[in-house]
Amino acid sequence: MKDTKKIVISLGGSIMIPLEFNIPFVRQFIASIREYTQQGYSFFIITGGGATARLYQNGLKEVTGNSKDIEMLDWIGIFSTRLNAEFMRLAFGSEATDVVFWNPCDFSTINKPIAIGAGDTPGHSTDHTAVLTAKGINSSRVINLSNIAYVYDSDPKKNSNAIKKEKLTWDEYFSFIPKEWTPGMNVPFDVKASYMAQKNGIEVCIINGNNIESFKNCIEGKAFEGTMLYDKS
Repeated sequence: MKDTKKIVISLGGSIMIPLEFNIPFVRQFIASIREYTQQGYSFFIITGGGATARLYQNGLKEVTGNSKDIEMLDWIGIFSTRLNAEFMRLAFGSEATDVVFWNPCDFSTINKPIAIGAGDTPGHSTDHTAVLTAKGINSSRVINLSNIAYVYDSDPKKNSNAIKKEKLTWDEYFSFIPKEWTPGMNVPFDVKASYMAQKNGIEVCIINGNNIESFKNCIEGKAFEGTMLYDKS
């Protein structure tokens, strides 16, 4: 049976630090998490790299003249996620783990209500790490907080007729996202993470992090504003 009080969050760098720190969001996010830990919930928060990662990746491309070394670009992105994770760990204070965890397997030994994780190895984003964590702690859902309110069937910035989707099966989602992972890829949820979530029966909720009420509703299993990715079977 899945544990509904163990919540995995893939915290997108795009909402945490789009260009500079989104302090209002960070404060609301921390306050919300603390509200639920007092009710017996525990949280496993995996931070993304966002603009910080892309800044360093683009800088490396310029300095080295090498945009094809995928592993190099992945590693600098991973270290960006760890920097963001350390910020969140310190912001939560004593309620959070004493260190940032890089290996999802390590979460099995957590004895604090808030665990902070980051990127581990090249080849995927922190969304993948979040799904691995959900699998490891027997959680049925990953909440993905980013700067978008919904998944659309095409890029709404380029297509004014793009249709928002409140629910998408994994197969529907796979029909309009890239088939392979590349460092710095900007999609609602990483393709590798999505395949793993589908395989393990894990739902993913895409929510705009600034919509704290929707975030809370999702934690409580209520209807929320955003997109649910799921397996119809």
